[in-house]
Amino acid sequence: MQSLKRFSTLRPFHLAFPVKDLERAKHFYKNVMKCPQGRESPNEWIDFDFFGHQIVCHKAPNPKADVDSRSHVDGHKVPIPHFGVVLEWDQFHQLAKNVRDGGIKFEIEPYLRFEGKPGEQVTMFFYDSEGNALEFKAFKHDSMLFETK
Repeated sequence: MQSLKRFSTLRPFHLAFPVKDLERAKHFYKNVMKCPQGRESPNEWIDFDFFGHQIVCHKAPNPKADVDSRSHVDGHKVPIPHFGVVLEWDQFHQLAKNVRDGGIKFEIEPYLRFEGKPGEQVTMFFYDSEGNALEFKAFKHDSMLFETK
């Protein structure tokens, strides 16, 4: 499959997003998510290694309005927007444990989505300390990532 070749040369993405409380965000990503911290500008922004990708929390006094957008996927109402990473199978289960151990409430508990269908995967949704929706997923076989048949 052509698109799978991209995994071997995939470049890290960069995502910057607003947070209201920089210290609370720092605690969440560093201690709950176990993301190594990179550079920071105190009281302004912090970089994290987000599973090999660069995310940056930028302090913003009013990061977003209270909008609750949802999309129906496999019988669940998933929060929109959201971001995350496709993890390896064991990484997914370790992260789910870290989230539980960190006392974080799941918006959608880890479960098997599209069971027996193309794209079968495990997925989970939860919010970071600043209300940003996160989704993490894993496939038993990476070939299922873009599978349609």
